[in-house]
Amino acid sequence: MRFHVLTLFPEMIEAGLGSGIIGRALEGGIISLHTVNIRQYTAERHGKVDDYPYGGGAGMLMQAQPVYDAHRAAAGGRKVRTVYVTPQGSPFTQKKAAEFAREEELVILCGHYEGIDERVLEEIVTDYVSIGDYVLTGGELPAMVMIDAIARLVPGVLGNGSSAEEESFFNDLLEYPQYSRPEVWREKRVPEVLLSGNHSRIAAWRLERARERTALRRPDLYARYEAKQAVRERLSGDKRNNIHMMESLARGRGEILYTDIWAGGEDILLYDEKCGTAMMTAGDGESGRRLSGILPEEAERVLITQPFLEELLAERHYRPAQRCRQVLYTMRNTLPVRHKDIRRLTADSLKDVCCGGGPGAEDYVRGRIEAGDMYGAFAEGKLVGFGGIHSDGRMGMLYVEPDYRRQGIGSALESYMVNRMLERGWTPYGHIREDNRAALSLQEKLGLYSAAKTFCWMEKNTCKQADDMLRF
Repeated sequence: MRFHVLTLFPEMIEAGLGSGIIGRALEGGIISLHTVNIRQYTAERHGKVDDYPYGGGAGMLMQAQPVYDAHRAAAGGRKVRTVYVTPQGSPFTQKKAAEFAREEELVILCGHYEGIDERVLEEIVTDYVSIGDYVLTGGELPAMVMIDAIARLVPGVLGNGSSAEEESFFNDLLEYPQYSRPEVWREKRVPEVLLSGNHSRIAAWRLERARERTALRRPDLYARYEAKQAVRERLSGDKRNNIHMMESLARGRGEILYTDIWAGGEDILLYDEKCGTAMMTAGDGESGRRLSGILPEEAERVLITQPFLEELLAERHYRPAQRCRQVLYTMRNTLPVRHKDIRRLTADSLKDVCCGGGPGAEDYVRGRIEAGDMYGAFAEGKLVGFGGIHSDGRMGMLYVEPDYRRQGIGSALESYMVNRMLERGWTPYGHIREDNRAALSLQEKLGLYSAAKTFCWMEKNTCKQADDMLRF
């Protein structure tokens, strides 16, 4: 990911981000930083970029032209998402950081004095963002705060892919208390459970402490967490058919856009903004029409199990893209992996995996590889099969080269994926096309259960690019 910062003090940005985790990510080329000195784009011979505001008032205002030219130098005339850091903007949150982290490039504009000429803001800015309800002397500190929060969500920056999922604000809970050596400090002992080596007890203790801390310090977050737990509890009554929604909520991905379960209804609409996927279930046609009416415009796919929703979604320009069966593994014990050489794939395998994929396959698979969620089976030093975890959290993309089929490689790959998901505390699940008898048979052999309902992926007609989440 590439950050461009438009500023009067580039040395401040470079010094502030040049050390620690972000500094190492810059050195390693995982992210890049391009600072642009706005003063270099003024026509005033002394480097002046400000002037008095029309209509009077205290202070000076940054002029439009130097800012505009600096932006053109950074973006090269391309349409790059541009953030202006201002107390008047919408709050910067972890969700917003994750949204920005999905961009390939981001321009951040740092203001000074009494602000910036409104005309250039209207011309170049796409997002107005604030880090808090207070005023600073300039936008450099907020820019560094935002870059730090965004960059650490870029794959490879933290090194440990699970780090960003086990901290404050993940799944609407604050982080649990942490302890290190010594075991006793000022007569205060490390909680005994953390010394037990019992990972299930430790996980339960951490969850309980996170819940307690969130309820005490951030009751607003805790209310959201409880709402998700209530929906998950309702869905658990039909786990095989609902595991996709239950896991989306449990993994902190799906947001509840609407539900009437507290009034005894059956309507649920979830949206996973990270992959543009909505999931819905409705009590009847009238409810379905109401839910389809509040789908986000940017939702690329909708996953349904009720046939009457197809017609309603067609009115919103969605069409059936794939019909499948949902399978899930409900046990907690790991599966045997009967192939010795299975490991995470690297970018070196990208072309082999994408051979024959759709137009967007390479970009999609590159993202899954960078996330550490693509696995390959190797024989005699070459890649002979692969599989992975989709961006929405389900297993898929399972493929074995023809010459290596019927040797148990497909079973080993799926078992390996199941085990990786169990390590993360997830319930492994996937979607199998209804006509893929061999794959359905494999699920039964491995001990996965099949849902009774037929699942239908509805895809927006306006999609210009093949949807490789479904077809690849």
